[in-house]
Amino acid sequence: MFSTFRIYILIAAVALFACHKTAEDANNDGTTEQHTTTPLQNSHPTVNMVYIPGGEYKPFYGSDTALVQVPPFLIDERAVTNEEFLAFVKANPQWQRSRVKQVYADSNYLKLWPGDTTLPNNADPEAPVCDISWFAAKAYAKSVGKRLPTLDEWEFVAMADEKVANARKKPEYSNRIVDLYLQKDRQFKAVKKTAPNYWGVYNMFDLIWEWTDDFNSVMATEDSRVGEYDDKGLFCAGSATSATDVLNYAAFMRFALRGSLKANYTVANLGFRCAKDSNALAANKK
Repeated sequence: MFSTFRIYILIAAVALFACHKTAEDANNDGTTEQHTTTPLQNSHPTVNMVYIPGGEYKPFYGSDTALVQVPPFLIDERAVTNEEFLAFVKANPQWQRSRVKQVYADSNYLKLWPGDTTLPNNADPEAPVCDISWFAAKAYAKSVGKRLPTLDEWEFVAMADEKVANARKKPEYSNRIVDLYLQKDRQFKAVKKTAPNYWGVYNMFDLIWEWTDDFNSVMATEDSRVGEYDDKGLFCAGSATSATDVLNYAAFMRFALRGSLKANYTVANLGFRCAKDSNALAANKK
């Protein structure tokens, strides 16, 4: 069980990260769309995708508490791994650490890798890849014929625990997630070593934070890639009062972090998984 004091410490840490990064990169919004002439090559990863039939959910942030409709979609059952991203940069040298343009990734991009195509000696190839910018994640997804999940898609899947599709009303649901968020170095563990959730999706919380396609849409006043924020200081975690469920600290932490990010930022425990549109009318469900 976690204490309220530990929660506030965690909130403060994310708020400080948000404000520090905003000041550090005030002259570089990192949200320029990528325009490259080099075609992306598919590195052919092998990962199962899970069909999510869609439905309704209540967004965590915003004064409007109306339910949002989430159309059916497919999502990777796990995050992209070190091994898979290594194959990607080998097939697409423009995304290697020494060659990526700064506008697409900050100086910490793949910072633990000793070389452009070499994983750290102690790195688990099956652990999620981290220190990846939004641009790099988008490029990877495009190369394999997929995309990043939207914020609504990710949060819809994240509502589930092991038994039900929507566990947000369970007190232990948020408590457990926050306890996981407090664990150090969880990003170095291999994927799929814990039980999947109701949908058959692994590691939504226990390993890494994850990019979404529209990661800063909650904080932005215009398109999520324009990089224009309103004047409420949301990116510094200063507006919990606009949450529709102020007791869901775990969701608040995710939105605080997302609001602090820019597309070229890289974070030591921030990775991604891919998604895909689906027009399927039926699927096998647990």
